[in-house]
Amino acid sequence: MDIDDLIQEASIALWRNRERLLALGSVQQAALTWKIARNAVIDALRRTEDTDSLPEGYDERAEENGLLQELHEQISHLEEPDRTIVRMQLDGYSYEEIGNALEMTEKNVSVRLVRTKERLRKAMGVNS
Repeated sequence: MDIDDLIQEASIALWRNRERLLALGSVQQAALTWKIARNAVIDALRRTEDTDSLPEGYDERAEENGLLQELHEQISHLEEPDRTIVRMQLDGYSYEEIGNALEMTEKNVSVRLVRTKERLRKAMGVNS
């Protein structure tokens, strides 16, 4: 299986999950996009005759937990109120609810969230 086949498998998996992805915030979208694409490639490689394609002892859950742990670590290093804004957004609060809780405008919440997400992407080495 060549790289074009793997890209196609990942693209198909992302297309099938498009509604789920569009319902999420951008940080959640990035994490889920990566997970869906990675899993599609792994599944495609497992279907090939070459069983040596995946490293022996590969632990998908350990990798996923490591990424989540790294994300939470990066979030914990954020200064207030950015840390609270990100956590509330990940918990599903609207910009209006976050703004009311932190006594700021929705626009201010939006701007801070965009800038904070960009810093998190850079810190984790994720291209936007």
